[in-house]
Amino acid sequence: MKSNQTLYPATIVALRDLTPTVREFEIQPAAGQAAAWQAGAHLQVELTVGGLAQIRRYSLVGLPDGRHYRIAVKRMDDGRGGSQAMWRLAVGDTLAVSAPQNHFPLDLSAPHYLLVAGGIGITPLVMMAQQLQAHVARSGASLRMLYGARTQDELALLPLLRETLGDTLQTFVGERDEHMDLAAEIAALPPGAQLYTCGPVPLLEAIRAAWNGAGRPPADLRFETFGSSGRFAAQAFRVLVPRHQVDIMVPAGSTLLDALESAGVETLSDCRRGECGLCAMDVLALDGEADHRDVFLSPQEKQHNSRICACVSRVVGAVTLDSAYRGD
Repeated sequence: MKSNQTLYPATIVALRDLTPTVREFEIQPAAGQAAAWQAGAHLQVELTVGGLAQIRRYSLVGLPDGRHYRIAVKRMDDGRGGSQAMWRLAVGDTLAVSAPQNHFPLDLSAPHYLLVAGGIGITPLVMMAQQLQAHVARSGASLRMLYGARTQDELALLPLLRETLGDTLQTFVGERDEHMDLAAEIAALPPGAQLYTCGPVPLLEAIRAAWNGAGRPPADLRFETFGSSGRFAAQAFRVLVPRHQVDIMVPAGSTLLDALESAGVETLSDCRRGECGLCAMDVLALDGEADHRDVFLSPQEKQHNSRICACVSRVVGAVTLDSAYRGD
């Protein structure tokens, strides 16, 4: 996967385990100063996965200090290998990172904010909570956060969030059978409220369904996904693209989009997070099951397997595709 930004040398200067499966990395650029970032920003990190250079994107956590970048990485034993490569790094190791970039900006003009995080999806919302808490004190806006995880010890950064938000933070633990009532939460929002969310695809789909069902303006729902969600563990699968006479295997550690680009199939893309739909390709035949990991396609499209978002979605088995790119 190629980076769309210049990469700079940096060094890991500190590690901290936030939960049994989430590790925080403090990274210092070789230049000695870290570029400022805004809430919702992320960092591109170059890693070696399966012997190949790969780019992974991780949300920046907390307020900038001018010297370091802080990211938190959840170890995914059945993922594409990026998190495991990060967890093998130690203090003093060097790596290449981009300057911060932001596709999930915070708008400070709303009268009320609801933040909803699932698991490692908390990372981009930490700085939002910090900025909004200060904004609320000045503007009179209101703020509430819902944060869910499977177990109590997987609620990362909980002390910081409690210090920041107080009783406006509510947590939900799956093993205690605690669940968010999304419909009720959204129904209780005043007009003009904005909802910011990050988490696994099922959570985002449930929020989007509840939001649309309540007749809320689509522009007031802001979300970011992470690419590790899916019904199946990542595994190699076969892809055929007759238009380009391509028959390849997509490795478990590669995205479909990266594999197609490596095979010379030009494919339109932008967000690479399953949100914009630019990389969606027509499915001509499917021998197996599609693992749709995007939040762009409708439930009907996913059920019919008529298209697939190449940047995040996968297949168990084999799939025949028609490229969305038309060179002629």
